[in-house]
Amino acid sequence: MQRLIIEMAIGTDLHGQDYTKAACRAVEQALRHASLPALSLPGMDQAEIRVHIGVQDPDRVDKQAVAACLPRSGADVTVALGGLDVAVEEGSIGAVTASAAIEVFLPKQDSWRLRPTD
Repeated sequence: MQRLIIEMAIGTDLHGQDYTKAACRAVEQALRHASLPALSLPGMDQAEIRVHIGVQDPDRVDKQAVAACLPRSGADVTVALGGLDVAVEEGSIGAVTASAAIEVFLPKQDSWRLRPTD
């Protein structure tokens, strides 16, 4: 497989300490920075989408909810230690952040050319 694109972003939940909400916001933000019209072309149904999420409490992320934030089903979502918890006062977490990286892979395309060959 060849990586076609990678986009990264962060998302936050400022009051609810909801890691899934922060992760979905990070995914949505990354998608706002990317345009993938090629994925709707015939033959592009073989594309693999991989989503990597980083939060301080990985077990509290609903991977299915994160996958549902994507415009296409079948994404592989992994969650690891990362992100950042922000204390509003000593001993009290106020906001949580998640980092996201979205990768899109396609089978090797030997016939693609950036410009005509002579």
